[in-house]
Amino acid sequence: MSTRPSKIVCVGRSYADHAKELGNAVPDRPVLFIKPSSSLIGLDDGISWNSALGSCHHECELTLRIDQTLKAETDPAKALAAIGAVTLGLDLTLRDLQTELKNKGQPWERAKSFDGACVLADWVDVSEIEDWKNVHYTLEVNDAIRQSGDTALLLFPIAEMLCDMSQAFTIEAGDVVMTGTPAGVAALAAGDQLKMTLKGQSQDFVWTTFVKA
Repeated sequence: MSTRPSKIVCVGRSYADHAKELGNAVPDRPVLFIKPSSSLIGLDDGISWNSALGSCHHECELTLRIDQTLKAETDPAKALAAIGAVTLGLDLTLRDLQTELKNKGQPWERAKSFDGACVLADWVDVSEIEDWKNVHYTLEVNDAIRQSGDTALLLFPIAEMLCDMSQAFTIEAGDVVMTGTPAGVAALAAGDQLKMTLKGQSQDFVWTTFVKA
């Protein structure tokens, strides 16, 4: 990736079905965590992780590039206007390690922020999104649909998410926001072939990547 954001802001448990599939409570406000820019890779790099740390799960997410700084923003329209581009991304998670850390009451960074933990597809102009409450995307693994995302099912609308984030910390121009994953997360295996599809206004955008053998 030629240009790296200062940070990647992620939203956890933003779809109720995903929270339930992992046995987590459905939150009453966005659950936020940050991946460093060092975790970012492109599709051509392929997916890999330290298998000694246990399983790695895919989490496909609608992902935003913020092109205007948001700081303590309260106007939903201004928050949406700050989005310059969209794509799909994979928030990779070392699930066994995450579970171990959660059971100890420790932060998740070791499981969420390792090198290669954020896989981003190519950016698509924001004009491809007609209605932020009606965005659809899918993830297929080895030609079988694993995840199907629909922003109508988000617990927190995207504008609300961005306003809430900007109260906690400044979202700088160039930063990336991952809006959370729908149900269907599962462990990846060596040789898996992944296809992500984002339904845009003018066309479907399709990207592929793979798990290194």
